[in-house]
This record gives sequence, structure tokens and C-alpha cells, in this order.
Amino acid sequence: MSKREEVKLVNVPSPNFIPERDMGKPLVLEASHLGIDFGGLRAVDEFNIAIGATEICGLIGPNGAGKTTIFNLLTKVYEPTRGMILLDGKDTHNMKPAQVCEAGIARTFQNIRLFDKLTVEENVKIGMHNHIHYGTGTGVLRLPKFWSEERRAHEYALELLNIFGMADLAGEQAGSLPYGAQRRLEIVRALATQPKLLLLDEPAAGMNPSETEDLMNNIRKIRDDFQIAIMLIEHDMKLVMGICESIVVLNFGKIIAKGTPSQIQNDPKVIEAYLGTRKEG
Repeated sequence: MSKREEVKLVNVPSPNFIPERDMGKPLVLEASHLGIDFGGLRAVDEFNIAIGATEICGLIGPNGAGKTTIFNLLTKVYEPTRGMILLDGKDTHNMKPAQVCEAGIARTFQNIRLFDKLTVEENVKIGMHNHIHYGTGTGVLRLPKFWSEERRAHEYALELLNIFGMADLAGEQAGSLPYGAQRRLEIVRALATQPKLLLLDEPAAGMNPSETEDLMNNIRKIRDDFQIAIMLIEHDMKLVMGICESIVVLNFGKIIAKGTPSQIQNDPKVIEAYLGTRKEG
């Protein structure tokens, strides 16, 4: 794989930055002063971020830093205690998770959440629910509109599966797939919602080095072919540093660093958060 060229980050009208190529395009996401409390615990506080239209951003930090909580806030699984989330310029206040998905955010999960008993293709079609245009009566009576929409869904499902070379597995039961293939299927199902921002929660978990390399290439391909933004949580630093254009580092629910991969690698606060400080003897 060719060496990744570091993208130039430029300031936007907030304490954030985006890739230079996305200047002049609307921000796909902007979170301002975002936070959530659980009882007396301030789990996330003063989380500020902007995501450009085609940016690949990494969210990293030690275990328990609050990374998945951020994803739950952005998708409204959790309602923020404070702060604002703008998706494509639209305030998501009072939106439910399904409405956020329809508005343009799709995600995968730390723990795989497929419909194990359904086929691979059926799992992908479930992700198309916002884009299938026929009513209950049409479906029950099997009118021509039903068949045309089903044919369109079938063709699109195979097109998406082919990104990961999985079209030949369309008829297989999802729960029978190897772990890595289930991870890939979950990404395909998220893509089926036609998102503007794709959130990937530890996509390389459980993958071997070869699968991880393929995943890196496919994430780039997804960004380039669909022209969407991608934000990922990942512990595999080779993947993060190899694919992310910007990185946000979280520790104890707060951002401690933002920047390009090279800036993050050399940031003393990041090194301390991951490795700790050596006590003077």
C-alpha cells in the first residue's frame, strides 16, 4: 500500500479545523460544548468538533475515555445534558435515533448487531428502509410498484456488498459468516442508509492484519466513491495513523488534543494519556 499523504488542515469558524479540500462546502457535522452527565458523573464535557464533507476523522483515547458515549450522543441514543449538534446545518435537538439516521448519520457498533437469522442481503435491505417507496397495501397485494422497488433494492444491495467482495454471500445466513465478514456486513448495512456521515466503532476489532489492510483500503474507497465523511473509533494505531486525516484524542470525557496524525503522535499530552508519566525515583 502506498504511503498516505498527510492532508493539510485549515481552521473553520469555530475552535476546529477540516481538510483544505472541504473548504467552501457545508460542514457535515458540528458539535459545540457537547456534554452528558450520568448522575454525578460528568462522562463527556466540552466536546467540540467539526467534520468536513469528505473527511476521515479518528476518535481515539484510552479505554473508558468516553469514545462510544460520543457516538451515542451524535446518534441521539443518549440525549445530551448540554451543548448542540448540527448535522448538515440542522439542529438535531429532540430528534430520535431513527430521525438522525434518516437525516444522514449511520453507524456500526462495538458489539456486532446483525439480524443473525436473516440472509446477508436481507440485512442490507433493512438499511434501505428510508429509501424504499411503497406502502403497506402495495406490499401486501404485490402490486407492480412493489416488484420494481424490490428489484431496485436487490440490485443496490449486491452493488454495496460487492465493495467488500461479498456479493456471492448474499443468500447466506448472516449469523453463519466469519467474524470479520460480519464486521464488513455491518458497514455495508450502514451504507445502505445512504449516510452523509458514517460512524465506525472499532471496525477492525477481531480482524487479522490482512483483513485490517483491506479494511483501510475499503474505507478510503467508500469515502471516495460515496463522497461522505467517516469518523471512526479504533485502538489499532496503525490503521488510525494510516487512514485518518485528522485525529481527536479523548481522555476522561474531555478532548486533550486535535491535529494531524504526525501532530498527535508527537503530542506530550497524548503520550502521557496512553503511556502514563514516569515517577521520579
